[in-house]
Amino acid sequence: MAEILKGAPVAAAISEDLIVRVDALKAKGVVPTLAIMRVGERPDDISYETGAMKRCDKVGIAVKNFRLPADASREDILATIREINEDDSIHGCLMFRPLPDKKVEAEVCAMLDPAKDLDCMTSGSLATVFAGRGAGYPPCTAQACIEMLDHYGVETTGKRAVVVGRSLVIGRPVAMMLMNKNATVTICHTKTVDMASVAREADIVIAAAGHIGTVTKDFAKEGQVVLDVGINMGADGKLCGDVAFAEVEPIVGAISPVPAGVGSVTTAVLAKHCIMAAEKKAGIR
Repeated sequence: MAEILKGAPVAAAISEDLIVRVDALKAKGVVPTLAIMRVGERPDDISYETGAMKRCDKVGIAVKNFRLPADASREDILATIREINEDDSIHGCLMFRPLPDKKVEAEVCAMLDPAKDLDCMTSGSLATVFAGRGAGYPPCTAQACIEMLDHYGVETTGKRAVVVGRSLVIGRPVAMMLMNKNATVTICHTKTVDMASVAREADIVIAAAGHIGTVTKDFAKEGQVVLDVGINMGADGKLCGDVAFAEVEPIVGAISPVPAGVGSVTTAVLAKHCIMAAEKKAGIR
């Protein structure tokens, strides 16, 4: 039986540290503040917004909500981002994507101040992930993978890691972050020949393909650590990941479930990024 890497203990440990850091900020008169911008009423956005607000309330972060209708004009959306940029009391921003208009979304991502970009929406933040310096922060889900590995004591130095998926949202950023932790990283994608045999060589597998059951028992080996980043809706209406959990779990050394795995760490990472931004502005770190 594999060790089940649940996200709740990781999120709890992050939150415990953040409460102390928030107290230090408030002692200096700084209230870390998150702006959440939502366009429309998508149920998944509302669910994440609710979870993020609960996490912020728990650690002491103030939240300013910017809610626009699904048919909001380009001018109103850009004006909202401008307001967030110019408000010195706001330390970070989370904007739900995709926006109804892709062109407007690109403009918004270009306009947002990278120093307030907590989820790698801007080119500046992406450059920070790859260069290792600058303003902005990595995607919360990608960072959640690293937090999971660190919390459970998974060694990365000198290890082989395979990332299944090459998106700019998770795949490529988490691959770079693993490389920064001295892992030897291979990115697999839809054009990879015999992906299963490549993954079987890995000590660590990050499944971020965006498709149900992409990682099967043929990808697995004894002692392997598997993190499942996928969030999919199965035919039975239940959430499931990119890993065929029932097949893979009996083979590997450790595996994260879906739900209750990596996804449950993301709001804690969002809060951590907001506090880091507040600390930078206050000159604390």
